[in-house]
Amino acid sequence: MTSRRFHRISFVIDAFSRYIVGWQVSSSLRTDITLTALEQALWARDPAKGLVHHSDRGVQYLAIRYTERLGEAGAVTSAGSRGDSYDNALAETVIGLYKAELVRRRGPWRGVEDLEFATLEWVDWFNNRRLMSTLGYVPPAEHEAGWYSSTAPALAGTQTTESP
Repeated sequence: MTSRRFHRISFVIDAFSRYIVGWQVSSSLRTDITLTALEQALWARDPAKGLVHHSDRGVQYLAIRYTERLGEAGAVTSAGSRGDSYDNALAETVIGLYKAELVRRRGPWRGVEDLEFATLEWVDWFNNRRLMSTLGYVPPAEHEAGWYSSTAPALAGTQTTESP
């Protein structure tokens, strides 16, 4: 929230690592907010490796432009069931942490640019330094790095090579 108005935030979160891969702040709930966060996430991740996109049934996630972009990226879409808050528990948890750790603690801001900068700092802290109990008390980036370093040698060992 800024001193003059409320703003919206859209996060794209990797469910495995809890890493925030895309985000956008906006003064409206138009589809652009979710599209920008999605584009940031697609840039950060390789959708060719497989992508499942789960969201609630909000109009911005069911908009034609948004669903078409998911289709272009080859994403499998998943939407929560109506009235079931548990379907979107991960997103609700991250939003709750964002509000508790940033918005209520440091706001209000003078303008949207100040809120965006504060959000950038918070996302960096969340991804790289915030300890997550569900991940064994390591930050999301460390959890991901540990998984990739432990699976990369195993995957490399399954490749076949030909001798010259």
